[in-house]
Amino acid sequence: MPQYKGLKTIPKIAVRDSETLALVYTPGVGASCLKIADTPEAARVYTNKINSVAVIAFDYQEALKRAMFLKSTLLIDAYPLVVKKDLSKQDLKLAVENIEINFCAIDLSLMKEFVSDIEFSIDIPVLTEPVNDLKGFFGAIARNVFMLDISKLKGETKERSLQLHELAGGVIETELTEQERNKPVAVVSDGTAVLGFGNIGALAAIPVMEGKAALYSEMTGGDSISFCIKTQNKEEIIKIVQIFEDSFAAIHLEDIAAPACFDIENELAEILNIPVIHDDQHCTAIIVLAGLLNALSLAEKKLENTKIVIAGAGAAGNAIAKLLLHAGAKNIILSDINGVVYKGRESNDKYLEELAQKTNPNNEKGTLKDVIKNADVFIGVSKGGILTKEMVEQMEYQPIIFALANPEPEITPDEAKKAGAFIVATGRSDYPNQINNLLSFPGLFKGLIDGKINKVNNDIKLECAIMIASMIEEDELTTENIIPDALNRVLPIKMAQIIAEKFKA
Repeated sequence: MPQYKGLKTIPKIAVRDSETLALVYTPGVGASCLKIADTPEAARVYTNKINSVAVIAFDYQEALKRAMFLKSTLLIDAYPLVVKKDLSKQDLKLAVENIEINFCAIDLSLMKEFVSDIEFSIDIPVLTEPVNDLKGFFGAIARNVFMLDISKLKGETKERSLQLHELAGGVIETELTEQERNKPVAVVSDGTAVLGFGNIGALAAIPVMEGKAALYSEMTGGDSISFCIKTQNKEEIIKIVQIFEDSFAAIHLEDIAAPACFDIENELAEILNIPVIHDDQHCTAIIVLAGLLNALSLAEKKLENTKIVIAGAGAAGNAIAKLLLHAGAKNIILSDINGVVYKGRESNDKYLEELAQKTNPNNEKGTLKDVIKNADVFIGVSKGGILTKEMVEQMEYQPIIFALANPEPEITPDEAKKAGAFIVATGRSDYPNQINNLLSFPGLFKGLIDGKINKVNNDIKLECAIMIASMIEEDELTTENIIPDALNRVLPIKMAQIIAEKFKA
């Protein structure tokens, strides 16, 4: 009989090509998010929530053994979570009530004396003492998808992705393993900035977080858990993540709107003893810089001499601008819903004002349409359709367009090319030059965990960007091939090795 020592996250559908990637992650995953936003009960259809149980205890090994028992006997995808022993009952109540959206039930039987008098206000079963029919109590339903043939799915990408998520019940599950595993990465979101949809809530964000977990497994063999948090109060989010800190190897913040995302990341990075990264900031910045380095090489332009306009001054735009400045860019202009960002602008928050002091050297004002004139590079991390053919025509010779809004880019590649764009990249897997965080976050997190590195700085990010750019050989570099394939299996392992060796704590 095998001697099981751990649980690992596995994708229900192997992600082996761009077609499957589009169904499991972008752009297809957005269809499931919108279904859940419209009908919350749909989370039980389009995610693995229906078979996910949180096992919470004061001791991680006890929670892990219990989770393995539930998997081996009942096929329940149970996740071990540990809380600090000095935790108050009030804080446990807050934490459980805010993470219950990820699960079909909460197992508190390992801390039954502590929780005996707590009344949880949640809509799923809470186990506090033994019962005769565990599976019936949890209401868990495991869905086996070994025979699912995605070629039989019908319709456009979003329809096929919906069918996949419904038939499979989400895209991740757990598996017993005879090897001891690292604790998982927690993919944390409050649902305030999901894809290009904005604030659709944490429950509707789960398909994206499950997609991330599937990709962690595919690319590095690492484990992760969708850990969406119901509250959108940043102090409560920080507290809840801190409560469960010892359950995880790292914290991957995702789809949290600015400026709260900056405060949440900064505070967690200070108080936790594990890596904390907001993917929409750091990982997006890494891959944008990598693609831009190769694009500028083809256009025979230098970073320090180019005018770069960034549409979107939230988490991604902020981090991209800072990393580009660190890499040597001199003329960056950001714009947002209130127009061009400049020093002293009334609508600036403290983060935008800080950035305004380092960008827009000529203190230009107006709108995107005004500052796009004579720009060499456009980077869009905002919303679909905001960049017009006329704007591209006013850019400098051989303009570079990174239209990265998902699922609808700021301008389609066809429109941009007709307007004279030299190179066009998007965030989608069904167009050339996909600027996809998948090229950065698996390797970055693995490197941080392996190297026991808790803080991420611009030197690490610059190193990653240069490495990614160098993965395209000079004779393979073309206007439609500026970035490695998102499913390149060598890249994340090489990145992790470089980070762990060069920046090891």
